[in-house]
Amino acid sequence: MRLGLALGYWGRGPNPGHLELAREAERLGYDSVWTAEAWGSDAFTPLTWIAAHTSRIRLGTAVAQMAARTPTATAMHALTLDHLSGGRMMLGLGLSGPQVVEGWYGRPFPASPLTATREYVEVIRQVLRRGAPVELEGRFHPHPYRGPDGTGLGRPLKPITHPLRADLPVLLGAEGPKNIAQTVRIADGWLPLYWSPTRLDAYKASLAEAPEGFTVAPMVRAHVCDDVAEGLLPVKAMLGFYIGGMGHAARNFHADLMARMGYEAEARRIQALFAEGRREEAVRAVPDAFADEISLVGPRERIARRLESWRSGPVTDLLVTSPDPVTLRVMAELVGVSRR
Repeated sequence: MRLGLALGYWGRGPNPGHLELAREAERLGYDSVWTAEAWGSDAFTPLTWIAAHTSRIRLGTAVAQMAARTPTATAMHALTLDHLSGGRMMLGLGLSGPQVVEGWYGRPFPASPLTATREYVEVIRQVLRRGAPVELEGRFHPHPYRGPDGTGLGRPLKPITHPLRADLPVLLGAEGPKNIAQTVRIADGWLPLYWSPTRLDAYKASLAEAPEGFTVAPMVRAHVCDDVAEGLLPVKAMLGFYIGGMGHAARNFHADLMARMGYEAEARRIQALFAEGRREEAVRAVPDAFADEISLVGPRERIARRLESWRSGPVTDLLVTSPDPVTLRVMAELVGVSRR
């Protein structure tokens, strides 16, 4: 199992500790570092800054939102950073949900998310291969564009810059069973949002046809501490926001995922409390049991015992979310990565 550091996205402003955390992760032998975006900071700029101050650690977006950019623009970001970093780039993509796509990006949420995702990845693959000008008779991402409101003057193009790698890894953040199954077919890896090592049957069918070398890289909040309940509070705060605030009551992929994992009543209560502005109550309504099964929190010995169940399944990379250098070091020691 490889270790990654998941930094997420900025809050009110840049996190002054992110760069040093990334450098410490590299010194500890972590394989990768990952950035994200929601509706504030973007994923690529901080990753470029980290690339300039590191030399070995791989660089991933978990995730870059597809609605934020056309697929060719995303491919340009990826191939540019891959060159500047000496081939360390990994492109993690996510479709997001209607609330963000339509409310923030001002674009319609695709009527067929699976088709839109498949076309998006195909265009990126064509750019990276650079075998011919990009052409796709697509429903959502046609190249060239031939819509009724266009000029009809577009012509197929291929990138001026030669990509460093045609096989730059493309990973997808998918939540529904059909999305995960498609991810296995069209991507190099999967970025689960919540992962429970005690519920492997929930993923078994979707991952059944995963090829050799397919990456499964869930994010996990880790915290070495004496008080488990206190250590779970940041996990519950994250879950309360994602389940209650990141989506509409009628269509919230994060809440639906929690429901499929056996906590449907709790997920709907969190949504209702958050919608009523009772955010602290929404966080308290997150079951400790759910927060605990998707995280690694507590004394070192407890984390070591629980880590074994994460090793026993299909997980290839553990993306650790923690602002604590001590926790990063303990995770490196428990997993057995080599210090550089």
